[in-house]
Amino acid sequence: MRIVALLALFAFSAVSRAQIACRCDPKIPETMKERQCGLCEIAEQQPLGILFFTIRDNSLRKPDRMLALPRQHSPGMHQISALPAEVRAALWGAAIAKSKELWGDRWGVAYNAEKLHSQCHVHIHIGRLIDGVEAGDLIVVNSPEEIPLPGDDGLWIHGVNGKFHVHIHEQVTETVLWQ
Repeated sequence: MRIVALLALFAFSAVSRAQIACRCDPKIPETMKERQCGLCEIAEQQPLGILFFTIRDNSLRKPDRMLALPRQHSPGMHQISALPAEVRAALWGAAIAKSKELWGDRWGVAYNAEKLHSQCHVHIHIGRLIDGVEAGDLIVVNSPEEIPLPGDDGLWIHGVNGKFHVHIHEQVTETVLWQ
């Protein structure tokens, strides 16, 4: 019961921060100082030429979480659909590999619906999947290249028998991951 209450509180706080304005412009450093541009600023600090990187989530509510991010920026609210297919597949692959490294068979990755993002920069949540959350609409894929674009929704992914279960038509997807 306590976990359900915490998840509901987290979902409410994510929705209450929805619809941020993204004015990040790497050519104008002062625009990168706004809270919602924090991940853009971190991306700019990464070496040129890399496709993606992982960092620890700095939220105190998520002490065991990591994030996978592309180095690349896109105008306005960054969207995963704006990434070239090969960068998107590499990003999903990196997030899945890091999650497997950290959590073994209990790995999970999640991409929240874009209207609920509190950060401009594309990011995938990496964490341990909560036991018993397999539910909702899902498709089964064999590789990161087959993971569909989320559209207006979010999605979350975990492994089952060497394949990926991609749960689609979701909103606050990171709630399937343990803190």
